[in-house]
Amino acid sequence: MEITRSKEFTATRAWGAKDIASMNGITTRLHWTDKPYQWHINDGEEVFVVLGGVVEMRYKENDLELTTRLNTGDIFYASVGTEHVAIPLGEARILVIESEGSI
Repeated sequence: MEITRSKEFTATRAWGAKDIASMNGITTRLHWTDKPYQWHINDGEEVFVVLGGVVEMRYKENDLELTTRLNTGDIFYASVGTEHVAIPLGEARILVIESEGSI
């Protein structure tokens, strides 16, 4: 058993993470960041939960680049093949659930 206080979590670098759980090939990680990630496509599905802060999520759908603003409590689901990039607006804490080994 372990309790993680996400509001208190920080990392020494952008997108630093704390592993929360690995269950049947699915990982749950808490990330802290203050810088954008990179455009990418995960190997599988991804659930992206903003626990603190605001994140601008850019993603591509039918060759169009779309943008949505994610606030604390918002959840972004990336289906297989969804190209996307997360851009925090200041500091953000994010819970990511995805296939083990995804970028």
